[in-house]
Amino acid sequence: MNVMHDTGPETIPLGRSRQRRQELLDAADRVVMRDGPEASMNSIAAEAGVTTPILYRHFGDKGGLYNALAERHIEDLLERLRAALASRGGRRRRVEACIDAYLTVIESRPQVYRFLMHRASVEHPEVFGQVALVQRRIGIELAEGIALDAGFSEAERPIAQAWAHGIVGMVQQAGDWWLEERPMSREELVQQLADLIWGKYAHAPVVGGLQ
Repeated sequence: MNVMHDTGPETIPLGRSRQRRQELLDAADRVVMRDGPEASMNSIAAEAGVTTPILYRHFGDKGGLYNALAERHIEDLLERLRAALASRGGRRRRVEACIDAYLTVIESRPQVYRFLMHRASVEHPEVFGQVALVQRRIGIELAEGIALDAGFSEAERPIAQAWAHGIVGMVQQAGDWWLEERPMSREELVQQLADLIWGKYAHAPVVGGLQ
């Protein structure tokens, strides 16, 4: 692959700059999908056919590139969750659709998930902040859906928020465990988590002398 040599600052038309930025992000995506947490700026630059200074020119630094990658995948996840929240078929079906939307994304892009959650967010606090922010955004949108679905009043919105953020944390942690262990299918995990949300644990038999 021919690698372009950095010749110093240059004036790049805005449209071309945006297009080039997207091309570089596409290259970064390919490398992360292939290498996961081991992806490096050098391998991304090689994939894109540029030098690392050119990557820095477009993204500022490594954290800027990681943030741009996170934003790309976060927006896709949010769109899927919004569609799940608006799906028909009853409340239980919407719960399952939301859980499945999240698990489908991390299952289809496990290396991206590992890169953003276990490398980029550790190396760069701003990426960790963005990941935390998206979890908050998911919780807020889910809370709005719960409040609307349950007909909660304004005074009852904190209940919807508590439920929503609890569900987000549960599904994220369960998904992290499941992605590494794979003890069951995605469909079965969706059902198990939906059962838990649905209160099935409350009706499980009491054994072992615990009351």
